Amino acid sequence: MTRTVFTGGRLFDGTGADTADGDVAVEDGRIVAVGSGLDGDEAVDLAGRTILPGLFDCHVHVTVSDVDLWRAAQQPFSRQFYEAGRNLAATLRAGITSVRDAGGADLGIKQAVDDGLLLGPRMQISLTMLTQTGGHGDDWYPSGAEVPFMISHPGRPSGLVDGPDEVRRKVRELVRMGADVIKVATSGGVLSPRDDPRHAHFRPIELETIVEEATAAGIFVMAHAQGADGIKNAVRAGIRSIDHGIYLDDEAIDLMKERGTWFVPTLVAPQGVIDAADAGVPLPPFVVDKARAVIEIHRAAFRHAVEAGIRIAMGTDSGVTPHGRNLR
Repeated sequence: MTRTVFTGGRLFDGTGADTADGDVAVEDGRIVAVGSGLDGDEAVDLAGRTILPGLFDCHVHVTVSDVDLWRAAQQPFSRQFYEAGRNLAATLRAGITSVRDAGGADLGIKQAVDDGLLLGPRMQISLTMLTQTGGHGDDWYPSGAEVPFMISHPGRPSGLVDGPDEVRRKVRELVRMGADVIKVATSGGVLSPRDDPRHAHFRPIELETIVEEATAAGIFVMAHAQGADGIKNAVRAGIRSIDHGIYLDDEAIDLMKERGTWFVPTLVAPQGVIDAADAGVPLPPFVVDKARAVIEIHRAAFRHAVEAGIRIAMGTDSGVTPHGRNLR
C-alpha cells in the first residue's frame, strides 16, 4: 500500500480556525494522518497552495446538465443516467465529496456510486419534488400539453399531489423507493410555466403531514421556497432547510433562527437562467422574465441572511457543480 504525503501547503480544516502549515498523508484513497513532518512513499509538493476538506453541495440535480427545456424533451429517456455519471465525476473532481440531490437521481444512481460503478460523491437523494396542482413542478402548459422536465419512471414517481391524504401516501412511496430526504415546493418558481415565485403553495396541514411522515421514517424535509409566505409556512411546519429563499424577510429570518432552520441560497440559479437565455437557449419568455425579476432581490436577501447570522449551507442548484449549470 502506497503512502502519499501532500506537503508544503497550508491546511484549512473547516472549523473556523485560521489556515496553518501542515502535511496530509493518504493511503488507499483515505486520509490517515494530518500534521507536520509526515513521511511517506511518495511526496507531492503543494507549496503556495491550500488543502481543503471535502465540501458538501446541498442542492444539485445530477441527471440534468442545462436548462434547455426543449432540448431535454427531445433527448432519449436513458441519456439522463449517462449524464449523471459524467456530472457526478466532474463534481467529485471539483472537491465536492457529498451532495444532496434535489430531484432527478434515483436509488439506482446512488447505489452505482456506492458500489463503485460510477465515480462520484456520497449522495442523499430526494427522487422527485412534491408539488401541488399548478405549482412549481406541474408541467402543464396553456396549450393543454404537459412537458415534464423530469419524466416519471419506476424509480422516480410523479410528485403532483393535493391534500393531506395524497401527500402522506406520496411520502411513504418515496421512502419505499429509497429517498433520504423529502423535497416539497412551498412556493412557485422560475422554470415552471403557470406559477408565481411569490405565492405560497400547499396549506400548513399538508406541510405538517409531509414533515410528520418524513420524521416517522427518520429523515428530513427540504423546501423549494422562494416567496416569504411559503418560506414561513415551511419553517413553521418543521421543514429542515429553505432552498432559494428569494423573498426572505425579517419575520422568516427570526423564525429560522428560532427553529434552527438551514438556508441554502443557490445564488447562481437565476443568473444561470439569464446566462442561458443570453447564450441563445430558447427559453420561454416567462422563464427569463421571472429570472430577471428576482435576481437582485435574491442577492439582497442573501446579504441580509448573512448579517442576521442564520445557518447557511452551500447549494449550486446545478447538475455540474463546478460549472454552475442546470440552474432553476
